[in-house]
Amino acid sequence: MPVDVVWFKKDLRTRDHAPLLSASLSGNPVICLFILEPERLELDDIDPIHVQWELDCATDLSIALKALGADLHFAVGDAVSVMEDFDKRYGIGRLLSHEETGNSWSFQRDKRVLSWCRNKGIEWAEYPHNGVVRRLGTRDEWKRRRDKRMREPLSDAPFFSEGIQFGGEIPQLEDLGFYPRKLTMRPVPGEDAAIERLESFLSHRGREYRRGISSPTLSVKHGSGLSPYFSSGCLSMRRAVQETTSRIRWIRENRSMIQGPDDWIKSLSSFRRRLAWRCHFIQKMEMEPNLDLVAQNPVIDRNLRRELDDDRFERWKDGNTGWPFLDACMRQLNSTGWINFRMRAMIMSAASYNLWMPWRETGAYLAKQFLDYEPGIHWSQVGMQSGTTGINTIRAYSMTKQGKDQDPSGEYIRKWVPELSMVPTKFIHEPWKMPIQLQNEISCVIGRTYPSPILDELESRKEGVSRSYAARGGEEARSISKKVLQLHGSRRRPKKRRGKNVKGVQQKLF
Repeated sequence: MPVDVVWFKKDLRTRDHAPLLSASLSGNPVICLFILEPERLELDDIDPIHVQWELDCATDLSIALKALGADLHFAVGDAVSVMEDFDKRYGIGRLLSHEETGNSWSFQRDKRVLSWCRNKGIEWAEYPHNGVVRRLGTRDEWKRRRDKRMREPLSDAPFFSEGIQFGGEIPQLEDLGFYPRKLTMRPVPGEDAAIERLESFLSHRGREYRRGISSPTLSVKHGSGLSPYFSSGCLSMRRAVQETTSRIRWIRENRSMIQGPDDWIKSLSSFRRRLAWRCHFIQKMEMEPNLDLVAQNPVIDRNLRRELDDDRFERWKDGNTGWPFLDACMRQLNSTGWINFRMRAMIMSAASYNLWMPWRETGAYLAKQFLDYEPGIHWSQVGMQSGTTGINTIRAYSMTKQGKDQDPSGEYIRKWVPELSMVPTKFIHEPWKMPIQLQNEISCVIGRTYPSPILDELESRKEGVSRSYAARGGEEARSISKKVLQLHGSRRRPKKRRGKNVKGVQQKLF
């Protein structure tokens, strides 16, 4: 009797899982499958921390599936080779999975799997995932279809009577020669942990979300903390949207029982909008699968003529630029695998405008640092923050201003850059301005204990912005930008902003 194979990729959960539900209703024997693909670990945007996180979430999933009468089979190898092996052993009738919007490599991998299925006469049923719409005719249709999908009913975890048991061993990355770095503050993996995290955010942590999300310190406490669970699919977008909507409705109906109901409503409404933006950005990768390899506007990218300077690259990566707030952010990211969105933008801005480094190399490094790496969001944001789309405002962040705004007392800097732990608050954001006598007294000599600034921050940013606007000139670049806007631009009318307009594009220095 042919078997149904449920291929788990970025959907490591049992609830709200259409392929799993379909398999449970088919009456066929069912194999649940997770494939560890060593080739993926060789990519320059994939790090062992990503695969270890998915493996840990899959291990948690295997426990949940056993309780439902199914079992998760772990396999190592190329996806097509693994499928061929399972077909020989069991005879695959249907392959079921969610649609995946990953990087260029996963796109090509899925094309090979599809070709194999067709040659074998095997049906591959792919189900919509989150808010991404496959084969979308025009961006004008996206929001309506995405919002409609978010309103569809959630499904519970299904039960199985014909689950085929797994008798092998769960693979270990170390046995394959890959060693993930140890992360501090690493989240608990798995579906139950994801749901618990969502509930704690909606019930008590999220009230200050709107005020705290821009701070690298406060965002740890008041942010949702759900991004690693979304990237591995331990939590469905639909569940997050519906439970957030239910919570907003309940607060409105019970205002007298809630402390700060207006703060709650504003914060959760902001969070729900960010969930929509998450889908919006991943949709870009769905419609243009090579965004991790080719700039949205390659003419602008060519005109920029950025080159990788090894010394600048190493100092930026290690958090040794001599710009305290940037260095603190880089060190937090390297240690924990996470930092808030505004600081991610600032880190990429510094690499692109101040240090004038190419987006591909810096973007790939950051991808490897983020535990929650989501290709669609990441490469879309890399394009925006490096000024290579041609349709976005050039956002060149002032690291000193961001530091003073988000860390006025310097405690965050002192935590992550201990060389500066004794620096007075007056100088914490610009320690090179300390009198040399004070530097000697506190044993923090700039240029020796802690590096001098790699460049003049203000001058390098101004020059980077100027060169970036110049790269947008020319009919060819403008023509491609129009096409980019038509394909990827948000269909919401932007609000008018105050600021200086430079060559038709608003300039904003943050």
